[in-house]
Amino acid sequence: MPDPVARSEPYILFELAGTSYGIPSRVVQQMEMVEHITPVPNAPPFVEGVVFLRGQVIPAINLRERFGFPKAPYNLRTRLIVVRAAGRTVGFIVDSAREFVPISTETIQPPPEGIAGLSGHYLAGIATLGQRLVLILDVEAVIGQGEAIPTPI
Repeated sequence: MPDPVARSEPYILFELAGTSYGIPSRVVQQMEMVEHITPVPNAPPFVEGVVFLRGQVIPAINLRERFGFPKAPYNLRTRLIVVRAAGRTVGFIVDSAREFVPISTETIQPPPEGIAGLSGHYLAGIATLGQRLVLILDVEAVIGQGEAIPTPI
């Protein structure tokens, strides 16, 4: 039997509205506390604005709003996960992010067919870690929908 750890990929796990999500660490550039976000006129509701990090202006997407969950006030656990995918760099605002774990490819199943609409479109799969389910995010689908996410100059 093959060793499942040999066929694993590291993921950053984050919490959003009481659910665990995973992003492949290869697309994550950095994680930061949420500080000042500058609003952008006429941006979609899920775009909180832009942030200036390490000499770069980055759009900040509130994943609660993007996924249709009610907004929540920021606190000390709120994080900005800066990702690079689909030729773009954006920040995802999440409730918390502190775990870095390898996930075996054998534990990731495709999303069930019953998940319809945008929520299912954003999922690359569902993994089981012990008794916990982790929704694996399709980062390119989240940032590459052709919507007007501000592109920094």
